[in-house]
Amino acid sequence: MPLAKRDFRMLRALVFVVGVSTLGAEIAAARLMAPYFGASTIVWANTIATVLVALSAGYWLGGRLGDRRPHLDRLARWVLGASVLLALVPLAATPFLSVSVKAFDSIDVGAAIGSLVGVLALVAVPVLLLGAVSPWAIRLSVHKLEDAGRTAGGLYALSTVGSLFGTFLSALVLIPLVGSQRTFIGMALVVALVGALALPRRYLLVPAAIALMLAIPTGTTKAAGDARLLEERETEHQYARVVEDADGERRLELNEGQAFHSVWRPDSVLTQNVWDGYLSTPFTVLGRAPRSVAILGNGAGTTVRAYGEFFPRTEIDGVEIDGELTELGRRWFGLRDRSGLRLHTDDARPFLRAADRRWETIMVDAYRQPYIPFYLTTREFFALVHDRLEPGGVVIVNAGHPEGSEKLEKMLAAGLRSAFPHVAREPITEVNTLLIASDTAPSAGRTIAASETADPRLRPLLAGTAARLRPALKGGSVFTDDRAPVEWLIDRSIVSYASGEN
Repeated sequence: MPLAKRDFRMLRALVFVVGVSTLGAEIAAARLMAPYFGASTIVWANTIATVLVALSAGYWLGGRLGDRRPHLDRLARWVLGASVLLALVPLAATPFLSVSVKAFDSIDVGAAIGSLVGVLALVAVPVLLLGAVSPWAIRLSVHKLEDAGRTAGGLYALSTVGSLFGTFLSALVLIPLVGSQRTFIGMALVVALVGALALPRRYLLVPAAIALMLAIPTGTTKAAGDARLLEERETEHQYARVVEDADGERRLELNEGQAFHSVWRPDSVLTQNVWDGYLSTPFTVLGRAPRSVAILGNGAGTTVRAYGEFFPRTEIDGVEIDGELTELGRRWFGLRDRSGLRLHTDDARPFLRAADRRWETIMVDAYRQPYIPFYLTTREFFALVHDRLEPGGVVIVNAGHPEGSEKLEKMLAAGLRSAFPHVAREPITEVNTLLIASDTAPSAGRTIAASETADPRLRPLLAGTAARLRPALKGGSVFTDDRAPVEWLIDRSIVSYASGEN
């Protein structure tokens, strides 16, 4: 029996909003997991594969259900059930993500993979149910064989347009404005509302209940331990939070929170950590403080603050892809505008490519564990860096790695050797090695000589750099823009560390 005109319009509305929510959920799911697993191609591949498998199973199931139950009210109830499960995804995912954080903290790869599978499974169930809607709707719409192709094509086109709309809506509007949790719930609310309109009024209680879930506060990624949480936010690029210890030290933690990316101390600009090395390592080549510096990966401005204290005449271009980290730097990390300081919100490589100037020192600290942007590890990138250096200038690259692992450092050193004749290493911490590349051989003697006239607070730092300076490790592969399997290299480093290998 043909559908009434109102029912047919309702069916088309269901197909559209389900298309919106399906792809919107995929984008939101990747965003939900990014603070814990990163946003690498591996995470995206897992997310896309899960959605595709779930949709395929849903198509098959929807075809069978449509033949057995060719009724709009049955389909509408099915959609309501899917909407409830979709709304619960970000709330039910919290226990799995908590396990994942502990797994990364202990480098327990099995648990990390298990928690990833658990989160994907949570997303797969509502997506499977939503996938059943299109074939079920086609069964309800087709009443003449000669109209089957046109009807099926029209409904699938409508679903695809909805998916396209959902992709941009979630990525460009909802996630930046309200976050991933409320994006899930908002998508579920729209689906539930349309489904309830096809049923008796009592079913409006379902979208009403989902609407109340919008008031549930978003949780934090991981407990701050003994530290006090000063601020947290989900930026366009990542999850960020600022914590403060009892002694007043502040730290900027990003994503998985295993490492911190900026530090502020109330009594000193020195950190007793890797950022101090950016003050001393340029001396190995220049024999003095650099006149100009580009910092690729400025974070909240720890290095900028230290240069303002010790080398205020140095011109600095601080480049940070996430402008909200610069805001956090101004609010919590003492980042202040001054003469000769220019702060840029830009991606490191496009910034260098468009630059119309050169610098004496370029510092690359844009690597985010556990995964790093592949395009900042390649031969082509390091050739660009060399082109943007003043003659005789120096490049400092922070190679963060699991303790005892050398794979990432070797790869970065090999890439630097493709552009520079001299590459040295300064293993400043157990998990950070500063790679120093230049057309001039880095020298410990040059550093020691400079320490004689340096600020007394910097002399121990310069002496430490001179004592640790060594030739860079060999044996790594040179990555290219075409082939840069960074994710696999990092995964092997984590697995090797977990198993006790180097």
